[in-house]
Amino acid sequence: MTILDWSIVVFVIAGMFISVRSTNGLMRSVSDFLAAGRSAGRYVISISSGAAGLGAITIVTYMEMNYIAGFSMSWWGMTTGVVILALSVCGWVIYRFRQTRCLTLAQFFEERYSRKFRIFTGLVAFVAGLINFGIFPAVGARFFIYFCGLPQTFPVLGFDVSMFPVLMIGLLSISLYFVFTGGQIAVIIADFFQGAFINIVFVIIILFLFVKVDMGQIHAALSQTPGREAAKEIVQIQETPQYKLLTETEQQEQVLEIENKYDNKSRINPFKTGHVEDFNFWFFLIGIIGVMYGTMSWQGAQAYNASAKSAHEAKMGGVLAGWRGMPQTLFFLFVPIVAYTLMHHSDFSYLAESVNASLAGVGSDTLISQLRVPLVLSYFLPIGLLGAFAAVMIAAFISTHDTYLHSWGSILVQDVIMPMRKKPFTQKQHLLALRLSITFVALFIFFFSLLFNQTQKIALFFAITGAIFAGGSGAVIIGGLYWKRGTTQAAWTAMIVGASIAVSGIIAKQISSEWLASPDGVVFLKNFILGMRNINGQIYWAIGMGTSSVLYVVVSLITRTSCNMDKLLNRGDYAVYDELQIVNEVPDRGWKLLGMGREFTKGDKIIFILNYVWTGGWTVVFIIGTIYNLNHDVADAVWMKFWEIYLIIQIVIAVVSIFWFTTGGLMDLKKMLNRLQFRDRDEADDGFVVREKK
Repeated sequence: MTILDWSIVVFVIAGMFISVRSTNGLMRSVSDFLAAGRSAGRYVISISSGAAGLGAITIVTYMEMNYIAGFSMSWWGMTTGVVILALSVCGWVIYRFRQTRCLTLAQFFEERYSRKFRIFTGLVAFVAGLINFGIFPAVGARFFIYFCGLPQTFPVLGFDVSMFPVLMIGLLSISLYFVFTGGQIAVIIADFFQGAFINIVFVIIILFLFVKVDMGQIHAALSQTPGREAAKEIVQIQETPQYKLLTETEQQEQVLEIENKYDNKSRINPFKTGHVEDFNFWFFLIGIIGVMYGTMSWQGAQAYNASAKSAHEAKMGGVLAGWRGMPQTLFFLFVPIVAYTLMHHSDFSYLAESVNASLAGVGSDTLISQLRVPLVLSYFLPIGLLGAFAAVMIAAFISTHDTYLHSWGSILVQDVIMPMRKKPFTQKQHLLALRLSITFVALFIFFFSLLFNQTQKIALFFAITGAIFAGGSGAVIIGGLYWKRGTTQAAWTAMIVGASIAVSGIIAKQISSEWLASPDGVVFLKNFILGMRNINGQIYWAIGMGTSSVLYVVVSLITRTSCNMDKLLNRGDYAVYDELQIVNEVPDRGWKLLGMGREFTKGDKIIFILNYVWTGGWTVVFIIGTIYNLNHDVADAVWMKFWEIYLIIQIVIAVVSIFWFTTGGLMDLKKMLNRLQFRDRDEADDGFVVREKK
């Protein structure tokens, strides 16, 4: 990287510090630290939460995944938009949770089930989050070392010091400083500016690549790969002694079998996905189910669940998320495909040779898979844009780390330590406990990243570690918010079983391959473990969701109790009315079926209708295209033309969304700062639940 590139990086980091310093004096209570005083509007919530979920590791994950899948799996991903829209329109889970006025999910678990269950789920969420979070610093640091061309070691007082841990310490220290400065207020403001900057750079990079790499080159690179792979496998087979012993007919049959296998491989046609082992149709189908089942289950950004100024604003933030995320979705699709083209098209052979030479010194296949696309970009992006992308990755690293440090540290205090106390902390004690807990999380993930041996793709690691909590919590959340007969015993059963399934999958993948391959020991046990190792993280998640849901219903029907839902949701005789929350709303006739009630302005209704038209249009395209392709063999050239049109439409909308959300976000941010500046605080609003004596 040049001086100009490094200047851009320094400028962006300085901007982050300035934005966080602007929050001085605004954080005056525990609820401010935990949930930004419940003061954020829809655009701030949408942009900030989007940046919070978009870490450097997330960018690396999607680039790794779509480099393998190509265009083809984006077709199946269209179904996710329909599901998300439906959930957003009805306010699925989020709206009801916001009505409970709980600061954390486990606080809701205590009010709905029991204090012991809150402590248990808090521990499960905390442990699962730490393990999941543990590889974040490592993946981010490795990216910066290879992308920026940093040395592996540097001299200090005559000793060679490894760059890897030093870089992790530096980046984690910045994230920790942001959280300490103003809690969720500082996090949400920093994430807002980082999110806006990331989207702008994403669109610029997309436009640059769209101009520099011709769609014909992309088509050629994606189309010729199956043929090359088939030829390579045929040559390998023909060189084996077993092949030479076959008859000529048997040899021809074996060659034909390989050719037929590769006929079903295409990175362009979504109905030919034989090349995709892990990120296939089932991966996306499970993900779609998980979107509904797992709403609010994952607690990495849990503070955003309570940071909106009202349930309505939280709902609108969710509805807007699809438009806000357009640049990110487009980047994750197009950039890996361009990288694949640069690595496989003869016009760019010089670049592929340089990248492969750099990857040769990386080590394991897992790390090579993670670093391939970033290295391609480091060789292809021009001066200035190279620095901008490095700055994006730093912003993404910090936005996720400050959010996750805040979340997991808060969960340990709010949902494990505090429920064990007979009386609440004082405000000073509470804030100190939160900061100490957050520091512990930072130390843990630093050492975890140094010591853990990652053996599977990032997305699959996320799926299996996330399933420790999310596998069972979905049933507990949905049942608790929507079914008055859901019982505490059922909640315990679902959580324990869901966590056990995921943990067994993690342990199986860490058992020594040498021991499993040896003839000694119990053969049955080894074969069973080998079978578990062959199941990827996404499948474990599916098993956990299905088993936990069934058990929750069955146990609830056996252990019959009934919950006072009006009291839980602050409605009816228990309604709470203030400037922060609208409850017990009755939709206007005519808008009820569209999910819009009396609190909806004309602008809100326009946003909803635009969402219906946009998502509905792509759903129609998906349905018609799927039916046609199931009955006809569509050539890759036709699909390539479709993807070209698709990209142009998405780019136009992405550009529009940047102006729309940046303007709306700045207006929201000004209102949020005014609320925090002048509103009175309630020191008792700290998440402590006073249990009624029976």
